[in-house]
Amino acid sequence: MATDTMTNQHVAAHGGHEEHHDMTGLKMYGFWIYLMSDLIIFGSLFATYAVLHNGTAGGPTSKELFELDFVLIETFLLLFSSFTYGMAVLAMNKDRLAQVKGWLAVTFLFGAGFVGMEIYEFHHLIQEGFGPDRSGFLSSFFGLVGTHGLHVSFGLLWMLVMFIQLFTKGLTEKTRPRILCLSLFWHFLDIVWICVFTFVYLMGVL
Repeated sequence: MATDTMTNQHVAAHGGHEEHHDMTGLKMYGFWIYLMSDLIIFGSLFATYAVLHNGTAGGPTSKELFELDFVLIETFLLLFSSFTYGMAVLAMNKDRLAQVKGWLAVTFLFGAGFVGMEIYEFHHLIQEGFGPDRSGFLSSFFGLVGTHGLHVSFGLLWMLVMFIQLFTKGLTEKTRPRILCLSLFWHFLDIVWICVFTFVYLMGVL
């Protein structure tokens, strides 16, 4: 009788573990679908920029506006943040909560620096009279780069929520998948920015 009870408990625990694994896989699958929808949005914005790039309406061109040195610093900040987030995931896999918090803090600082520099760039352009209403080129530029910046800002907000959950709950079956989903989101934004840097800024000054 005792043996049967222990067997039933083992089966129940094993079934619960499999159910959790299935739910985690389902969450990751659903998040991949979200990222694909985001990819369509960015693809549309890239296509719009390609069409309107030469529509300056007599205003300044990309070669006259973009400061490649400034944007390079932005790019390195985001690249470094992607690396530090990867370190946070590695620490999570080793159950090192303190290291996860530390690497996420560094990632947040890099991401905040990136957003701050982007806001400065936008403010500077608008102050000079080169806002999104100046030409089709600038409208598409602000639309593409601004949408990416909003995504990074959302990622930073998500990271703050994860900080609160890690401090209150630690590494649990609920926080781990959320950290992994945020990892996918953050690396996705890094890849999109590389495309922005190459297609918008680098090609724009050549």
